[in-house]
Amino acid sequence: MRVVGLMSGTSYDAIDAAAADIVLEDGTLKLSPLGLIGERYDEELRAALAGALPPAATTLERVCLLDTRIGQAFAAAAVRADRELCAGRAELVASHGQTVYHWAEGGRVHGTLQLGQPAWIAEATGCTVVSDFRPRDVAAGGQGAPLVGLVDLLWLRGRPGVPAALNLGGIANVTVAGGAGGPVAFDTGPANALVDAAVVELTGGPLGYDVDGALAAAGRVHRPLLDRLLAEPYYRLPPPKTTGKELFHVDHVREALAGVGPLPPEDVIATLTRLTARTVADALRPLGATEVVASGGGTRNPTLMGALRAELAGTPLRTSDELGMPAAAKEAYAFAVLGFLTVHGLAGTVPACTGARGARVLGSITPGGRVPVLASPAERRVDSLVVVDR
Repeated sequence: MRVVGLMSGTSYDAIDAAAADIVLEDGTLKLSPLGLIGERYDEELRAALAGALPPAATTLERVCLLDTRIGQAFAAAAVRADRELCAGRAELVASHGQTVYHWAEGGRVHGTLQLGQPAWIAEATGCTVVSDFRPRDVAAGGQGAPLVGLVDLLWLRGRPGVPAALNLGGIANVTVAGGAGGPVAFDTGPANALVDAAVVELTGGPLGYDVDGALAAAGRVHRPLLDRLLAEPYYRLPPPKTTGKELFHVDHVREALAGVGPLPPEDVIATLTRLTARTVADALRPLGATEVVASGGGTRNPTLMGALRAELAGTPLRTSDELGMPAAAKEAYAFAVLGFLTVHGLAGTVPACTGARGARVLGSITPGGRVPVLASPAERRVDSLVVVDR
């Protein structure tokens, strides 16, 4: 089946559209990457989204506008991916949508909201669309995140030792396969979220992120600020757990800075970069990870990757590219896989990773004109995932 996976993460800078041929044979999902395109949100839409996210207030009118405009933007990305990567033969679109709120209190998730009306995608592409992946897991008592856990476990299965997958988006999440305690997946805390917010705040807006880690490389870690940031109680919660920009936004940085006085912008960025590296390493250490396979936008930041290597203290750190999974597109491919599982009636979660009462088939289906060709009813077992070169 030819599937387009659509993803926009907590950095909300662009929509990733990754296309793949996915086949299920004898319990093995074979994923052949067809390529990735990126569609940036236009500045007006990105500003409207930023202005509606916590801690800002919003209105139902704004929510309706965003749901429509984001859906249209996702539809445009899907049309382009179908045309450029699939030769117009995509059968299914799996759309994560844009997370705008993840309602977490007291260690539990009570609700989650992703915008990007899938009807626009189905209408524009003619494809069946799977969307709204997270709410079913939340309704079953799970965290609703990170949903890449099952894909990571299938993909890393068979590697020696205790491999861990790390995604460095706005929020960092890990999946650890094997080990004495069994599989686990959770959000460790901020990856790029606080760095991006501080760059915008401290530079007055010209830069949206720390390009090539240059600002962090030019600064020094400020120990008192780092200690204040590390005092955040979230880091000490046991997994499974999830978080987002509802907690890790610019006010989080402002409050920490208020206790240490003014600092050079480069020192603030260096400290926030080290915070990401430290909290990831602290989360992985007790789980006995023997290798870390990283993906996401943070892998393009050499200062962050260097800090991670230092904090991991000898545990090998590599990118998913080395294992055949494009680091920039891994989450989009993961949702392509989850969409494939959904239309085949197969569960997309691991209860041990999300905390749900049981595995669940995820998402809602919006029919399109093109009916996807499904695997035979006998193919109801998924044991592993392999990435196959075309």
